[in-house]
Amino acid sequence: MATNSARLRRLGSVAVAVALSAGAALRDPPLSSSDRGGPSLDAVRRKIADSNGVVPSRAVQESALIGSSAVNPLDILVVGGGATGCGVALDAVARGLRVGLVEREDFSSGTSSRSTKLLHGGVRYLEKAVFNLDHGQLKLVFHALEERKQVIENAPHLCQALPCMTPCFDWFEVVYYWMGLKLYDLVAGARLLHLSRYYSAQESVELFPTLARKGKDRSLKGTVVYYDGQMNDSRLNVGLACTAALAGAAVLNHAEVVSFIKDEASNRIIGAHIRDNLSGVEFDTYAKVIVNAAGPFCDAVRKMADKESQPMICPSSGVHIVLPDYYSPEGMGLIVPKTKDGRVVFMLPWLGRTVAGTTDSNTGITMLPEPHEDEIQFILDAICDYLNVKVRRTDVLSAWSGIRPLAVDPKAKSTESISRDHVVCEDYPGLVTITGGKWTTYRSFSMAEDAVDVAIKSGKLSPSNECLTNNLRLSGAEDWDPASFTVLAQQYVRMKRTYTGKVVPGVMDTAAAKHLSHAYGTMADRVAVIAQDEHLGKRLAHGYPFLEAEVAYCARNEYCESAVDFIARRSRLAFLDTDAASRALPRIIEILATEHKWDRTRKKKELQKAKEFLETFKSSRNAQFYDGKH
Repeated sequence: MATNSARLRRLGSVAVAVALSAGAALRDPPLSSSDRGGPSLDAVRRKIADSNGVVPSRAVQESALIGSSAVNPLDILVVGGGATGCGVALDAVARGLRVGLVEREDFSSGTSSRSTKLLHGGVRYLEKAVFNLDHGQLKLVFHALEERKQVIENAPHLCQALPCMTPCFDWFEVVYYWMGLKLYDLVAGARLLHLSRYYSAQESVELFPTLARKGKDRSLKGTVVYYDGQMNDSRLNVGLACTAALAGAAVLNHAEVVSFIKDEASNRIIGAHIRDNLSGVEFDTYAKVIVNAAGPFCDAVRKMADKESQPMICPSSGVHIVLPDYYSPEGMGLIVPKTKDGRVVFMLPWLGRTVAGTTDSNTGITMLPEPHEDEIQFILDAICDYLNVKVRRTDVLSAWSGIRPLAVDPKAKSTESISRDHVVCEDYPGLVTITGGKWTTYRSFSMAEDAVDVAIKSGKLSPSNECLTNNLRLSGAEDWDPASFTVLAQQYVRMKRTYTGKVVPGVMDTAAAKHLSHAYGTMADRVAVIAQDEHLGKRLAHGYPFLEAEVAYCARNEYCESAVDFIARRSRLAFLDTDAASRALPRIIEILATEHKWDRTRKKKELQKAKEFLETFKSSRNAQFYDGKH
């Protein structure tokens, strides 16, 4: 009991210190670079928000990369199309720099599409900051909470606040979590989403009907609910890529750096030899600086420059599972505050289903990581004791693994520098590497902004203005309104073609209209027009709002070049329900074949590749397991 009292005293004293520092920050807010954006910011915004604007075609983007030369290079070439890489490209092009980006697979094909879907400051990091008196961790939480709010404001159609419930089974837990989460509110300061609060046991089960009131000789005393942000991660990533393209960056997915071009006199990297993995065409692109944002594959890119380079990636596996919607109510998440290995496990409503995770274990680096059965069982075990519903392995609709690129500073003398924070370094002339960090802070001086600053210094570049992305809304976000789905429902119909070829009208129902509005923002009406005028209004899978029109739209406007691009990153069907995604594949491929003029061989190849991809998602239908406890 003495230990508990000490923990509460420590929490209280830190709360006072934070209140003083937060108050000082609020009284004297720093002048952000975006406040000085002026005409430059307005010009970039107009480009992105232009109602008639369309992203340049893939062929045009490739031509722009090929058009660079040793005497007329790009300012920055980004390698990697995840959240960080696309964030770097957008930041750099908004500063008036000439920017290119290449991604070996698809935008968000790696870690960035396999997250917990949270935009968060890090409750666990705050706890560590308090009890370890770690100012660095506290600073990280301060900044992440500021960025959490900014990302939501920059893409409100793809991100929103989500209440998360923390169950308490003794009164000490009630006081401890209430104080801790009030401190979390305090750290957020002016960037607070909503205030946390305590709910009694009765109120809690009314808000979260599947929450267990009793279990393992304990009874629920109440819950503390706080707010974090939630996002559609891969669509946010694709939005970053398309926004960068609209602003003038040449972004190219399915294009791989094969080797670097070096200046023999200075031994500096001045470009890259690139292969288009769709056409097989190879070409050279020249740039004053290369930014390596390849996530878990950063070390492989660094070794192209220097075979003797020391590793800076410590890969960690994070597994998530998707369960039916009845596991959690719409609009309320649940936190299992302490699992058997000390980690926090989330159970969150997401796109009409429930996502639960995550694990943290050592792993190798592969293109398509697969979840292990014991990791899936770990998550099921963690949530089982907190629910009154029978948790069954057979309910798992999809399960996936992502590789976190935990960063080690290559200049550090020990592995104690392994961090959840980012590392930016230039350990070879002309090659700036950024890795580590997390989704929430992809944009700011913790990541993209920091990397561009280093690149500008390395290449002696001359940007026309400072960083503008703080107040730069993504494509589809400008003037978006949460009620805009009603306009879609009232003004459009879904024209559907039957199996016999007859075209029949269908209602643009609320579920479909809401989905289009949240997935595409102000661009949703373009998808609705395709559904109506091109007779592509049919649903792709029973029970899901995804429409055939989306396949055509994404092929034309979002660089969707394969069936996997669509089921995994443009829609989230593979992540939500692997069986539904598999059933939808033939129709998706048929539409993509029309858009991209594929022959029969290519269609067959696409189907095979997509089915192999879905096999890595261990749903109850494609996994080998023994359903004992669950």
